[in-house]
Amino acid sequence: MENLNKDTENQNDSVDDLAAKHAEDPNKPHKPIEHDYAHHQTDPGPSPQAVKEKDINGAAVVLRWLIPLLVIALLIYWFAFKGAGS
Repeated sequence: MENLNKDTENQNDSVDDLAAKHAEDPNKPHKPIEHDYAHHQTDPGPSPQAVKEKDINGAAVVLRWLIPLLVIALLIYWFAFKGAGS
């Protein structure tokens, strides 16, 4: 049983190390677009496809209308049906 606890502690330490290793510093500039992945394989920048991809099927427009309509509908329901029962 003690071995399992030690393994769990080691896993938690390794997760913390990974989080610290991959944490981005907001003060550093962004990495440039990667053009030679084989040369920078240990620490590559983003691919050109990821940076230049168009967002033609984005959900922002739908959510911008859907969320306020749902909130208004739920408020109407709350005041009309819950308030009438009191």
